[in-house]
Amino acid sequence: MTSEHLTAILAERVMGWTVGPDRFQMGNRSWLPRGRFRPTERMQDAFRVLLAAEPSEYTMRGGNGKSSWAKVRIDGPSGEASASSMPTAVCLAIARAIGIAVEGVEANAV
Repeated sequence: MTSEHLTAILAERVMGWTVGPDRFQMGNRSWLPRGRFRPTERMQDAFRVLLAAEPSEYTMRGGNGKSSWAKVRIDGPSGEASASSMPTAVCLAIARAIGIAVEGVEANAV
């Protein structure tokens, strides 16, 4: 799975958006170009997905020169992930918490 594919899945399942070839339909006839929503790369977009997922609990750890780690619990199930960047770790943890098998997206299974 690529990070673009993960982004599309999270946009659809968590954000409730319709995924188009070059944009996301956000409802109320508004849309967002794909290039402006990159939750696996930008922390502000990762937080946007995290807030939309309505977690009952989340924890993040990381440091300068260290691997980033995130754990997200959504209504019981939880997901954990570590990655070289915090946005990727958050997105992978959310995906695992909602039951998406994410392999190959710069992930280290935790």
